[in-house]
Amino acid sequence: MAKEYRQHSFQRPPGATEILLVRHGESRAATADNPFPLVDGHGDPELHPNGREQAQRVGDRLRHEPIGAIYVTNLRRTSETAAPLAEHLGIEPIVEPNLREVFLGEWEGGLLRMKAAEQDPVFQRMHAEQRWDVIPGAESWETINNRVMSGLNRIKDNHPDELVVAVVHGGIVAHVVAHATGSRPFAFNGADNGSITHIVMMEQQIMVRRFNDASHLVDTLHDGSGQLT
Repeated sequence: MAKEYRQHSFQRPPGATEILLVRHGESRAATADNPFPLVDGHGDPELHPNGREQAQRVGDRLRHEPIGAIYVTNLRRTSETAAPLAEHLGIEPIVEPNLREVFLGEWEGGLLRMKAAEQDPVFQRMHAEQRWDVIPGAESWETINNRVMSGLNRIKDNHPDELVVAVVHGGIVAHVVAHATGSRPFAFNGADNGSITHIVMMEQQIMVRRFNDASHLVDTLHDGSGQLT
């Protein structure tokens, strides 16, 4: 009888680290008379009530996974999103500030949302050129890439052969997937709040296994759920 060669399901390569990038839940609305407070220059809104529901659903979705660590950024919407899962697992989240959201310069504090709603010419140019630093004072692709890869590599080095969760931001999810796939810089902008993107960190490669898995969130999503920040 001839030897059979079956198809096999994915197996994590030895020494690699699987990371579930969870976008934080929906943050509170921005208004001109109540801008977001700033932390190290970054807008730092709390979760909207809908975002708190999304955080609970993330916790319920992932509570039975063999998760070795939970990472958050220094912005509160990530720690608030991680809290239900951390409680289920009895894990204290670790802060990795290099995975914080893209710095928007003069458009921090919620102003990006307002400029987007107005279809401001600078906003339109930003999308046309696929560059955040069209906004005055915002980060360049190179600056974002250097710090984000530093943060991801630190997680990889600390957790070989493990599955971990990193609760991060829409701009960061988009950057990582575009970087890993060689796509246009903004090709993956707009991951849903509370969605899960699955990557595998290896020595010389990032493998993307899943992008924007939001099956646990369907009735919490609405127009604008994929907006950044």
